[in-house]
Amino acid sequence: MARSTGAAGPRGDTAKLNRSFGILALLGVILVVAGLIGLIYTAAATLTTMLLFGWLLLVGGIVGLLHAVQARQTNFFWPGVVVAALNIAAGVVIIKTPEAAAEALTMFAALLFLTGGLFRLVGSLVVRGPQVGWTLVQGAFGLLLGILVLATWPSSSQYVIGTFFSLSLLFDGLGLIATGYGGRRVVGMVAGK
Repeated sequence: MARSTGAAGPRGDTAKLNRSFGILALLGVILVVAGLIGLIYTAAATLTTMLLFGWLLLVGGIVGLLHAVQARQTNFFWPGVVVAALNIAAGVVIIKTPEAAAEALTMFAALLFLTGGLFRLVGSLVVRGPQVGWTLVQGAFGLLLGILVLATWPSSSQYVIGTFFSLSLLFDGLGLIATGYGGRRVVGMVAGK
């Protein structure tokens, strides 16, 4: 009446792990393909990103409002309602005018690159730490990127957000492929012993 899981158990677990790492690698391939398509069609990727962001804000605001209503007897109620209302309003505005939202977000990103690059440059020259060279390069790159985006703004808003989002998908996908492939190799080495 005793079940024997000695031989089948580890093999079954190994197969499950291999399958899980394979699914992870497949998801990585899908993200890489989506990232490459986004890099080709940057305007569509920008519009899609803004619409997705708007819907996420809208749904998050509705969920936050429901949560605030459930907590109406606590001190969380009014702050929860205010934050939910702001999320809902921002979501509606972004969904109705994704081009204007992309322009605003592109301007914000450019200003972020400029200030971040400037602070890195000044900080590396003042502190002169062991990584001064890399910090100088990062600062110069951030400053240059901010200047390039601002120089062509608002037309740059058609491709900047989509390019960044597509690059994020691409590198996340490559990371998942590496994790899936590496995980399968490790499982194979451990199971082979």
